[in-house]
Amino acid sequence: MTRLLRFFRPSHQHSALSATLLMMGTIMLSRVIGYVREAYIAYAFGAGPQTDAYVAAFTLPDWLNYIVAGGAASITFISIYTRFLAEKRDTDAKKTFSVVITVMTAVMLGGTVSSEIFAPQFVRWMFHGFSAAQMDLTVHLTRILLPAQIFFYVGGVVSAVLLSHRLFLFPALGPLLYNMFIIFGGVIAGRPLGISSLAYGALAGSIVGPFLASVIGAVKIGTGYRPSFDITNPAFREWVRLSIPLMLGVSLVTADDWILRHYASSGIGDIARLNYAKRLFAVPIAVLGQATGQASLPFFARLFNEKRLQEFARTVNDSVYRVTAASFLATAWMMATAFPFIDLVYRRGRFLLSDTQTTAIYFFWFSLSLALWSAQGLYARAFYAAGDTLTPMAAVTVITAASLPIYSLLFHRYGVVGLAWASDTGIGANLLALALLLHVRKMVSLRELRWDELGKSALTAIVAGGISLAVGRNFVELTPVHGSRLADVLQLLLISLTWAATVLLGLWVLRSQLPNDLRRRKAAAYPGVAEGESKEILGAGTQP
Repeated sequence: MTRLLRFFRPSHQHSALSATLLMMGTIMLSRVIGYVREAYIAYAFGAGPQTDAYVAAFTLPDWLNYIVAGGAASITFISIYTRFLAEKRDTDAKKTFSVVITVMTAVMLGGTVSSEIFAPQFVRWMFHGFSAAQMDLTVHLTRILLPAQIFFYVGGVVSAVLLSHRLFLFPALGPLLYNMFIIFGGVIAGRPLGISSLAYGALAGSIVGPFLASVIGAVKIGTGYRPSFDITNPAFREWVRLSIPLMLGVSLVTADDWILRHYASSGIGDIARLNYAKRLFAVPIAVLGQATGQASLPFFARLFNEKRLQEFARTVNDSVYRVTAASFLATAWMMATAFPFIDLVYRRGRFLLSDTQTTAIYFFWFSLSLALWSAQGLYARAFYAAGDTLTPMAAVTVITAASLPIYSLLFHRYGVVGLAWASDTGIGANLLALALLLHVRKMVSLRELRWDELGKSALTAIVAGGISLAVGRNFVELTPVHGSRLADVLQLLLISLTWAATVLLGLWVLRSQLPNDLRRRKAAAYPGVAEGESKEILGAGTQP
C-alpha cells in the first residue's frame, strides 16, 4: 500500500515502467470520461447540424495551436530541457523555460486576436457545405474556443518541464479535468445556452486542466520562471529551429480531422458521426500509442543524449513491437464488435439507430489502422528525442499533400466511408516514411524489429477477428431481442469471449512470445541498462 501511494505522490519521480502505467491509467480514465462527454453530446444534440457546427468549431483553434506553437511545444522543449538537466545546467534550463513561455505566449495572444477577427472568413472557406445558420453558429463557437489555445500552449510547455523531471502526475491530470468541465458545462448550462455550453465548458476546462494542473506542479518544484523577451538566448533559438519545421509542416496525424470535416460538411450529421467514430477509436490509440509515446520520450531523449545509441535503437524497436502486436489483437476485437459497441455507447436520446449503423461502419474501417497510428507516434518521438524535427516533418508534409487527392477521389467515389479508407491509407504512408527514414539514417534498424512475433500476432488477429465477426452475425440472426440493449450486451459478451479464446489459442499454437514479453520485467524492455539503474527503473519490481 505504501508503494502504491508513493506511485501517486505528485513529487514521485517515475521510472519508464511507472510512467507508462500512470499515463496509460490516466489516459484510459480520461477516455472513459471522454466517452461520457461524447455520450452526453449524442444524447442531448444527436448527429445533426448543431453538432456538426460544434465539431467544426474546433478546427480554427486547432490550426492556431498547430501553426503558431507547432502543435508540439512540449515535444521539442523536452529534448532541450532534458539535455540541460543531464548536463547539470539548471540555470540555463530555467532561463530557456522563461523565454519560451514569455515570447510564445505573446505570439499566441496575437494569433488569437487575429483569428477572432477572421473567423467568419475561415469558416466560409473551410465548410462551404454548411447552411448560413450553421456557419453563424460555427463562428460563434469558434470565438469561444480560441482563447483556450493560450492555456493549452502554456500548459504544454510547463508539462514538458515536469516530464523532464520525471514527474508525470500533474500532466496526466490535465486531460481528465478538461473533459470533466465540458460535461459540466453541458449539464449545468445546456438549457439556457444550448450547444454553446459545451464550448464554454471546454474553455474553462483548458484553464483548470492543462494549464492550472501543470502550473501547480511546476510551482511545487520551483521552475524559476521570470518574464523574459531575451530572443538572443541560444537555447531559445535552438528551440525555434527545432519547432519551425513543426510549425510550417503539416502532419496527417493532425490534418486528418481537418480534412474529414472539410469534405463531410456537405452532408447533415456526417461530421458528427465521423467524429463520434473517431473519438471512440481514439481511446485505444491513446492507451496503446499516446501513453507509451508520452512516457517513452524522456527516456528516448536520455539514451540518445547520453550517446547510448544501440540501447536507444533497441528501446524504440522494442516499444514499437509491443505496441504494434497488441494493436493487431485489439483491432480484431474492435472490428468484430463495431455495431453493438457503438450502439451501446451512443444510441440514446437524439442519437438514433440509423446513426448507430452509419457510425459503426466508420468505426469498423478506422479500427483497421490502430497499429499504424500507435507505431508512427513512437517513430516520430524517436526523431524528436534525437533533436531532429526537420526530417520527419518534411516527409509527413509531402505525404499529407500527396494524400489530399486520395481523400477527394475516395470521397467523391464512395462517399463518407471513402474518407475513412483514405485516412487509413494516409496514416499507413506516414508510418512507412518515418520507419524507413530512421532505418536509412541507421538510427533504428527495421531488421532488428521482431517481425516473426508481429507476424504471429497479425495471423492470430485475422483468425480471431474473422471467427468473432461470424459469431456476432449469427447471433444477430438468431436472437429474438435484436436491436435492444440486452442484445447489444449479449452480442458484445459473446464476441469478446470468442475473441479472447481464439487469441489465447492462436498465440499458444504459434508459440508466440508476446504474452511473456508483455509480462516480463521492464529491465528486459530497456536492454543494456546498468544493474544499478535497472533497479531504479524497476522500482519495487512491478511488472508491465
